[in-house]
Amino acid sequence: MAWNEPGGNRNDNDPWGTGGRRGNDQGPPDLDEALKKGLDKLNKMLGGKGKKSGGDGGSAGSGGAGGFGAVLALAAILVLGYVIFQSFYTVDEQERAVVLRFGEYAKTENPGLRFKVPLIDDVTKVRVTNVRTAQSSGQMLTQDENLVTVDLQVQYRVNDARDYVLNVRDSNQALAFATDSALRHEVGSSSLDDVLTEGRAELAVRVEQRLQGFLQEYGTGLEIVRVNVESTQPPAAVQDAFREVQRAREDEQRVKEEAETYRNKVVPEARGQAQRMIEEASAYKQEVIERARGETARFLELLAVYQMAPGVTRERMYLQTLENVLSSSSKILVDTESSGNMMYLPLDRFAQGGTLPRSGNQSSGASGGQTDIQALTDRVIQELRTRQDTNVRRSR
Repeated sequence: MAWNEPGGNRNDNDPWGTGGRRGNDQGPPDLDEALKKGLDKLNKMLGGKGKKSGGDGGSAGSGGAGGFGAVLALAAILVLGYVIFQSFYTVDEQERAVVLRFGEYAKTENPGLRFKVPLIDDVTKVRVTNVRTAQSSGQMLTQDENLVTVDLQVQYRVNDARDYVLNVRDSNQALAFATDSALRHEVGSSSLDDVLTEGRAELAVRVEQRLQGFLQEYGTGLEIVRVNVESTQPPAAVQDAFREVQRAREDEQRVKEEAETYRNKVVPEARGQAQRMIEEASAYKQEVIERARGETARFLELLAVYQMAPGVTRERMYLQTLENVLSSSSKILVDTESSGNMMYLPLDRFAQGGTLPRSGNQSSGASGGQTDIQALTDRVIQELRTRQDTNVRRSR
């Protein structure tokens, strides 16, 4: 039989524990009484005294004191749980934690589970591994007093969490100011041509070095990873003129490269020819020296023979000279002492009519040539003698 069926309701089956005071009342339980019972049970669990069965005044006094103690105990538990929850924190692998105790720097925590004193320690987590990006752009004057627009990108990260949190109120704003200052300083020290053309890479390096020096001097705790000069442009009003100048420079560079190619082709050839001429001159020099030495040696030998027999040697030298001279001449004019007539000797005809027959073998060319010369000489001498005799006879 259910506890709420008619006639079967007993006090021990009442789920609200109201006993016989409610009788057979089937209405909802009293909320105040249920709350008191719950607080009473909590008070018993925490070591307090429960509700007594005395008079009404004692029961009311005990219930009020027990309820207030339970509330205090519950509040203490909640406060204790909150304190324990706030005493531990986790530092990620990409982070570093800066701990301030009573507003003063205490330590920097590495990754892991860490403890702090609640309401005393203040923990600030900083990501130190992420590479961040900052942009800078503006118009500025170059050294030659020309306007140029420069777009710059700065990549950086945090290398000192303590300086990043404590030294500068806004490190990102300090970075922006330092970037603008370094960029304007370097652009103001460069010419417009350098900024627009070949000097862009050097400009980025100089800005990076100067900016890193500024950040270290300010103590921002930031480290520059890379500085990129994305674009450098002249003002819009003169961009067409600058494009023309750029095209002219490209043409100049192309002509220089063509000239350099031609130079690389011509110069080696000229050097080769010069070296060949030097070698030929050296060979000619050596040849002349050796020929002079040979002639000197031959002259010294001839001198020794001449000193032994001057007349014979002189006659021999005379005949050898005539032989050398007549061998290269086709016509000779002879002036005789007996008459004023000059004799004409057609040696070319003598050579043609007086050539001796040769065999088919041409190996003895030198000896055959000497024989022809000797025969020609004999014929010339014979002709001279014949003409001399004829002149003598005519003179008689």
